[in-house]
Amino acid sequence: MTGEQVCTLCDLPLSETAVENDAGEQFCCRGCREIKATLEDRDDLSADADPADIEAELDSEDRDVPDDYETTFLSVGGMHCATCETFIESQAVAHDDVADADASYITDAVRVDHDPDAIDESGLRELLSGLGYQAYSRDDPLAERRAEEESLTRLVVGVTFGMAIMMTYVALIYPLYFGGLWYPDQQAAFLREMLAGTSASYPFLVMGLLTGIVLVYTGGPILKGAYVSLRTRQPNMDLLIAVAATSAWLYSTIAIFVESGIPSLYYDVTLTVILVVTAGGYYENQIKQTANERLAGLTEAQVDEAHRYEGDGSTTTVPVDDLDAGEEILVREGERVPVDGDVVDGEGTVDEAVVTGESLPVGKTPGDEVVGGSLLQDGSLVVEVGEGADSSIDRLTDMVWDLQSANHGIQQLADRLATIFVPLVLTLAVVVGVVHFLLGASLSTTVLTALTVMIVSCPCALGLATPLAIASSVREALERSIVVFDETIFERLQDVEVVIFDKTGTLTTGDMEVLDADGPTDLFEQAALLETHSSHPVAAAIADRFGPDAATDGGVTESAEADGEPTLDTPDPMESRVTEFQSYATGVGGTVDGAALLVGTVDLFTEQGWTVPDEIESRAEEATAAGNAPVVVGRDGTAEGVAVVGDQPREDWEAVVEMLDDRGIEVAVLTGDSEQASATFAAHPAVDEVFAGVPPEAKAETVRRYGAGRQTVMVGDGTNDAPALATADLGIALGSGTALAADAADVAIVDDSLSSLETVFDLAAAANSRVKQNIGWAFCYNAVAIPLAITTVLNPLFAALAMAASSLLVVTNSSRSLL
Repeated sequence: MTGEQVCTLCDLPLSETAVENDAGEQFCCRGCREIKATLEDRDDLSADADPADIEAELDSEDRDVPDDYETTFLSVGGMHCATCETFIESQAVAHDDVADADASYITDAVRVDHDPDAIDESGLRELLSGLGYQAYSRDDPLAERRAEEESLTRLVVGVTFGMAIMMTYVALIYPLYFGGLWYPDQQAAFLREMLAGTSASYPFLVMGLLTGIVLVYTGGPILKGAYVSLRTRQPNMDLLIAVAATSAWLYSTIAIFVESGIPSLYYDVTLTVILVVTAGGYYENQIKQTANERLAGLTEAQVDEAHRYEGDGSTTTVPVDDLDAGEEILVREGERVPVDGDVVDGEGTVDEAVVTGESLPVGKTPGDEVVGGSLLQDGSLVVEVGEGADSSIDRLTDMVWDLQSANHGIQQLADRLATIFVPLVLTLAVVVGVVHFLLGASLSTTVLTALTVMIVSCPCALGLATPLAIASSVREALERSIVVFDETIFERLQDVEVVIFDKTGTLTTGDMEVLDADGPTDLFEQAALLETHSSHPVAAAIADRFGPDAATDGGVTESAEADGEPTLDTPDPMESRVTEFQSYATGVGGTVDGAALLVGTVDLFTEQGWTVPDEIESRAEEATAAGNAPVVVGRDGTAEGVAVVGDQPREDWEAVVEMLDDRGIEVAVLTGDSEQASATFAAHPAVDEVFAGVPPEAKAETVRRYGAGRQTVMVGDGTNDAPALATADLGIALGSGTALAADAADVAIVDDSLSSLETVFDLAAAANSRVKQNIGWAFCYNAVAIPLAITTVLNPLFAALAMAASSLLVVTNSSRSLL
């Protein structure tokens, strides 16, 4: 923001909590300052060891956009490779009023910086639609559904016409190629005489017309991809497939007019190439769509409506977009805070984990700031809308879209091979044709020979090699509750050098539980009855641990009891023992069994004038230093015990980081919690670095800087992790996370099992190996077929059989289990 001081690391506005380092640089929090210091101290981050060089490189990526320009995000259907990204971007920036554009075929998204007065969103959609691409608003599911229906229609039309054509091949043409094996010699001779007649060209021309429809309509996306690859000078698999399919159609059509007798027809080759590749791509998309549907139930933290206070003291429900800075809104218990602002009335407990990543809920009183997207778990608040009337969750959403739409430019192995194979095949075809012509062949024979080389070089198996192997991998991952959004991860995971974990909810369970307790059992049981009236997660942990349904005393150490034994009587949950209840921002109070009880923080006890013994205060300070929440319990004016509440590390976290360490992968931990709360992870030998106290925007920047020059994976589960997930080369979200985290990730582990991360790596290795096997089979076919075509000994039947055999090998190999 112009004229406003911002954090040196994450560009957040500076507040009263700002700090600076010895060099005088300003930071929004200690976490950002420590990250900057840590990264400057390292000399092995990349080939460019100087942090200043890294920072300059990152800064150079900023877009040069006029201040009065707007940024619009659109979804674009029809993108399926890096070439498509380049073409869409070139179409956008060719307009005089567009400053910059970045497209991503992985997320079907494009970001456009444009002059809103000269071209609006509708104009951008029109600008970017065409040649099989369809741009639409990102919140328009109908347009996406229409694109899916069109893909199915293309396939159905192709299969229908293809069946009609292949019936003619099976009934008439193939039997003649077999030399009468299907018919007696007399009938075969009759067929030849009939097909050699003057009118014989008509059924062949009808076959050519129907095949042309399949080529142009069903194969339209392939032809579009080929055209785009020529426009961008990036040969890809679409160009290779288009050349082969078009060559087969042209050869067959020309042969009808120039060959005497029964012409050599390769229409079946065109059909096979187009239908098999289209069907393989459709199958892959269906598998991915099925995988996406598994995530339909994930939490969405954005808020669309707010309760605005009117002048007469009443509230009106209005869209969040209608709020203005300075207005007051009411947030009730269980609701999310719509926008950032300041509390002006009321008290409550807010869970900000979805935005900040802090595992412990925070008490809010008048004068405190609240962030949009956070959940009010207890109490009610009147909030004054902050400057800009926006939400932290909305800013995070925009950041994720900004990162997602950044150019990936990823070419799969098959596309990289095509950049070599396409020019090679075309050159070979021309050379073979010229040589045959110089040796005395007629012009028609020369053309047909050159076309034959291109036909038999048909990459049907090569075109299937990647999509079928990837589709099988996506399906097999889905069977293991792993959803793959980006099919390129199977190839890219092979080169990973760094894995960065979020802490809360990823390496830890994210669920509050009592870790330790010291005090009278009967007091904790009474406190549990009181806590059942609160929705605070810490209160829930106390109630679960010491309530009527608790199975054990949980190792509570008894203080002075008459007989020295714990009181284990289980109270009747139906009996009304709580006669008074009071909720505070940092705890609860009331009367239980006739005694006055207070449960909460040390500060709450001090505010209420209760006595807190030094030993209890010391124990609470130790728990806080360790990153946990101390819950002090007291009776009749005196604190008598303390329970320590926190979330525990997952049981399998050590095995996972050790697995990565064994593979030679560096491990780092990123968290919004304190250093004390991360001490367990920092002490593990397989963890190379821990960054604590990191705000969401700084997480993304930390991932960029820490992973500079290296293939980096981010593993997280919350909305606050989404920018970091999108920034990393690969993002993996646990299924317990929010929808925004899943949208930002390349992979989602639906069953919330951290150990599934090893399965992801194993599947990637197996899938990558399977793709290479398939490509190997495909090239074996070409190695045999091309020499035969050059020497003119190849006939249509052999070409069809060889192509079918190579494709069958690829299909069979792809269907085998990966693990």
